Amino acid sequence: MGKEFENDILYHYTDYQALDGILRCAQLRVNNILNMNDAAEMRYFMSGLCNAVAGKLEEDGDDRRAEGVRRLFREALKEEFVYSAYAACFSLHRDDAAQWERYGNRGRGVCIAFYGNCLQRMVEGSVSLQTVFYQEDMTVHNLAGTLYRLVKRETELSENNPDIRQAMNYAWICSAAFKHPSFSSEREVRLIVSPLVKDVFDIEPCYHISKERIKKYYPLNLQAMCRKAGLTFTDLVPEIIIGPESTQSRAILQDYLRDNGLCGLADRVSLSNCPLRRSPA
Repeated sequence: MGKEFENDILYHYTDYQALDGILRCAQLRVNNILNMNDAAEMRYFMSGLCNAVAGKLEEDGDDRRAEGVRRLFREALKEEFVYSAYAACFSLHRDDAAQWERYGNRGRGVCIAFYGNCLQRMVEGSVSLQTVFYQEDMTVHNLAGTLYRLVKRETELSENNPDIRQAMNYAWICSAAFKHPSFSSEREVRLIVSPLVKDVFDIEPCYHISKERIKKYYPLNLQAMCRKAGLTFTDLVPEIIIGPESTQSRAILQDYLRDNGLCGLADRVSLSNCPLRRSPA
């Protein structure tokens, strides 16, 4: 197991409805990345990766393979919704004004902290924990070199080739952890689920119905994941921070935790020190 997140605490900025789902119901929802604000970035990643690999082949004078790569990616992009991943988002920033504003209900929400090494122990199979990649130049991404070397040695450049199919599937997974460099200050980490990439994924999808649209998501059972990793919620969550503009009472939130069997978390509730103050409307 990698040690990338061994010393990190990951912060999930959200609202109180989501907090109730995560803590009382022990359910973490992962949402389709194509429905997020950065929906176009999976496509941007795949296109950039295609250009990086095909461009290197063209530099070699290998126009046949370069066109084969472009054809592969054109076909893959037609199936983006089939292969699109689902994610829950975290930041390495604690009590951060931009995170509160963008993801913490404009400062009126809450932030749940998670030990990164615990989350790393809990993920397997179709679920992975990945640091977001912000570099625009795809030639520096490890996958570009991997694909280039694979294509150079293969004669059949189609998804019928199991090695090519596996590499393209992995490209879709990596695309879920990409954002434009203008977001690099967020220092984001994503828990990513790729339900249609792996052969085994036994979680049934759910649908959230609002007045405006229907959203598809997958509920991850945190209790089951903790048990399998030999953990409890007390091991997983070091802190809960009430937002800088939240009207939530610390004492009532602590009562909520105790009354829902989460006594170990009650003393870990703190108030934000972020000086976020919104201008009057």
